[in-house]
Amino acid sequence: MRPEIEPDGQKRTSYIEEARRAQIIESAIETFAELGYANTSLARIAERVGISKGVISYHFAGKAELMEQLVEQVYREITRFVLPRMEQETTATGALRANIRAVAAYMRDQPARLLALGEIFNNLRTPDGKRRYGVVSNEPIYAARAEQFRLGQQTGELRPFDPLVMSITVQDAIDGMFAYWVTYPDHDLEAHADELADLFVHATRAERPGGTGTP
Repeated sequence: MRPEIEPDGQKRTSYIEEARRAQIIESAIETFAELGYANTSLARIAERVGISKGVISYHFAGKAELMEQLVEQVYREITRFVLPRMEQETTATGALRANIRAVAAYMRDQPARLLALGEIFNNLRTPDGKRRYGVVSNEPIYAARAEQFRLGQQTGELRPFDPLVMSITVQDAIDGMFAYWVTYPDHDLEAHADELADLFVHATRAERPGGTGTP
């Protein structure tokens, strides 16, 4: 069944089609995480679902579009998981700590999703040979965290520093935490997250006269 056409010419996706697309994306996540980029093909993804490769081609223009949709979905899921936990906090340092802890919790629950992202980020290229993802794909994350740092500086809670540099540094530390945990699954991920949170809270908060940090 082909998508119905709206009056404005746009395709309207049915519930059944959306469910099939979601199923294919889930299969792609599992396949990338288990087999890696080089060994993941549309045929292998289809085999895991129990469908023909042609069914995937019906829903996605090709492997590249499937990967892009996968990345967008996982980013939305991470945002939905992390943001509410940050919004419960009333201080910049509280939000920073909640951010790091929430990402670690998501890592613990959804390692396959992050492994799949890593495979795609490290390997997917544009037709001219450039990496499809990388620093540019993290720009919204950098910008959002940098804005939180700026607000904390405006209230006097945080010391003066370059918000963008600190934001990038925090993200690199989070990515490193995941890479280490994946390599050593017995590593205490929650304790690692708490140490990172303490580190960056101390690195960013303003100090009272006499060198005592704010609570």
